[in-house]
Amino acid sequence: MLGIDMNRLLFVLLAVAVGAARAEDSSTPPPDEDSPYEQMQTLARAMQLIRQDYVDDSKVSYKDLSYDAMRGMLSALDPHSQFMDPEEFKTMQEDTKSEFGGLGVVVGKKDGVFTVINPMEDSPGFAAGILPGDQIRKINGQTTDNLTLQEAVDKLRGKVGEKVTLTISRPATKEIKDYELTRAVIKVPTVKDAQILPGHGGTRIGYVRITQFNEPTADELAKALDKLEKQGMDALVLDLRYNPGGLLNSAVDVCGEFLPANTMVAFTQGRTPTREYKTENHKGPQRKYPLAVLVNYASASGSEIVAGALKDLNRALLVGDTTFGKGSVQSVIALPDGSAVRLTTAKYFTPGKNLIHQHGVSPHIRAALTYDQEVELLKSRKPKEDGSKDPSVFMDPQLERAVDALQGTLLYAGKAKKP
Repeated sequence: MLGIDMNRLLFVLLAVAVGAARAEDSSTPPPDEDSPYEQMQTLARAMQLIRQDYVDDSKVSYKDLSYDAMRGMLSALDPHSQFMDPEEFKTMQEDTKSEFGGLGVVVGKKDGVFTVINPMEDSPGFAAGILPGDQIRKINGQTTDNLTLQEAVDKLRGKVGEKVTLTISRPATKEIKDYELTRAVIKVPTVKDAQILPGHGGTRIGYVRITQFNEPTADELAKALDKLEKQGMDALVLDLRYNPGGLLNSAVDVCGEFLPANTMVAFTQGRTPTREYKTENHKGPQRKYPLAVLVNYASASGSEIVAGALKDLNRALLVGDTTFGKGSVQSVIALPDGSAVRLTTAKYFTPGKNLIHQHGVSPHIRAALTYDQEVELLKSRKPKEDGSKDPSVFMDPQLERAVDALQGTLLYAGKAKKP
């Protein structure tokens, strides 16, 4: 065999790669300010020491070390950037399907802690009583302190029928409790509870709720609105509370139900050129009736884009709480060996140039729910034994404020109907 110094070869290969990257990126600082060669030499030396002296030689293959190094680099940037090995990348691609085996708990990292953004309706997590804002401290007895977001999601998902124990900390009550859940096939619903709200005299206030943004969401919403319009709807409440987001194009299409064609609803800014997202031509007549949008602290990502656009363009009144503040763009880039990196490349802004990320979208009318009211609201969304639901049973203060605002708008416009 040839006498090859693998560590020196590794350093040379890394240096060549960095040199090529610098040639493509003129914004990279000159060597005297931030030399990639010096840092790559340090990295190569660290890998050499690990390969030479680490006690467990089964953990020090070049593949393992390079993968772990990339995991560390990406996770140090922000909670949403990550490295995915080939298996994780394949799982991520499969997640775009409408069904998957899991607990139905949408999680994110907030202040360094795994936090429930939203328990999907009709899922094991929702049925068990897990609430938005709950913190996942352990999964099957293993602490989540050192897990990446993808590692935590991988532990939540798996074979249908298997049991998973979550140790949940609830900041609102200081309670810590174990929940034993059984994985199920999660069917992701989108548009729910379309109806004319009862008990508002001669004014017909419509209500529709979007749970998240998937491919069919805009079409489902259009059908629901057509149905309510045939019933004589005068104004609409669009409920985006607990909506964790989803597909950006779907959120843009939902905006297109209420805005003229070619209207910019969001734009991104990053190191790449600014990109604008605009509505397309609407198939039917433009829907011009008054609109109120319900949002809260668990409205995230795509729901924030919809709420921010309708607010800035003076198309809707926002009622509720300031939204979650997840407004960054993640680009997934495949690597030659089948792995990939998910890299935050830009941030979303509303049409009024307001940054969504870590700021959220604030409502016109602030109406907060107490903890007990929030629990009752989520309980009202659970099906009864006969499978039916009656969202009007719970006296929803945020919904009532939205209805009052719409009635005032109709009255001002001379369109309110007297009882």
